Amino acid sequence: MRLTQQTNYAVRALMYCAVNPDKPSKVADIAASFDMSETHLFKIMKVLVDADLIKTIRGRNGGVMLARPAEDITVGEVVRAAEESFLLAECFDSGRKDCPLIVSCGFNGLLHEALEAFMEVLDTKSIADLSEDRFGMRDLLKIDAADTPIAANA
Repeated sequence: MRLTQQTNYAVRALMYCAVNPDKPSKVADIAASFDMSETHLFKIMKVLVDADLIKTIRGRNGGVMLARPAEDITVGEVVRAAEESFLLAECFDSGRKDCPLIVSCGFNGLLHEALEAFMEVLDTKSIADLSEDRFGMRDLLKIDAADTPIAANA
């Protein structure tokens, strides 16, 4: 199974917001940090807003922030929101009837079981877990520490 670029960037954008929790993050800054187009990131942001993972703040000092604490957003939830399809094989598509084994195929059942196990593992980790090295990540993402007040025990 291969996740799409949209999912990869969705997780990255949420991690960016997780290490910059005290003020809205600018979409332009997130896009620049990951060397991606703002247009593409705006499409991903819409998916994240619709899934209640990101909230937007309007105005001069606006941007995007996590809609919930990073500890409450699982990686599995992000993957489910960002991926358009989990068809691991053609037979996952209920509209396809070209395989004569479809009604009694063990492969299809095994793939469903594997997908469930994959998602269960992703559900064990949160965006906060992926962003534990907050200060190191802020440095790598070039988030100016002087701009954002950070609690001493963060």
